[in-house]
Amino acid sequence: MADIFDVIADSTRRELLQHLLDASLRGDGGTGELSVSELVERMDATQPTVSKHLKVLRDHGLVTVREEGQHRYYAVDPSPLEDVEDWVIPFLSADFDPAADGSPAFAAWSGADVSGAGSTVGRVAADASHQARTIIEGAQEKLHDVQEAVTKRLPWKNHDDAR
Repeated sequence: MADIFDVIADSTRRELLQHLLDASLRGDGGTGELSVSELVERMDATQPTVSKHLKVLRDHGLVTVREEGQHRYYAVDPSPLEDVEDWVIPFLSADFDPAADGSPAFAAWSGADVSGAGSTVGRVAADASHQARTIIEGAQEKLHDVQEAVTKRLPWKNHDDAR
């Protein structure tokens, strides 16, 4: 799973995924695919850069590619992101209360007096914890949006939800 985090940590790859997601959500009856040249036009990047990042996304299963002559058409495949979602969800559940942990790190993060020998370590840990939580919350929002968008495109999912 660490590999997938490394892959989506890159802003160029996230932008590529966003363009491909947008293409899949157009709702115009299209294939949901974009060619490399279409992706280059939409991004502030060169063709070799786009191709390099598409290869990384393809190698990790986040995109599919269809070859037609000398053209390559890419589409997003969100299934590998389910591992990320599965990892993030426990941190974002309604029952998760970091203040209930009682550790110095969470006490420092919440603003409690942590003076004493371990306070510097506690503050550093609290800062790291807060940064991680902020990132996780942002990722949850984005994953939720993606999940909703994908769910809307899956006819059997909508059918099951209607029951």
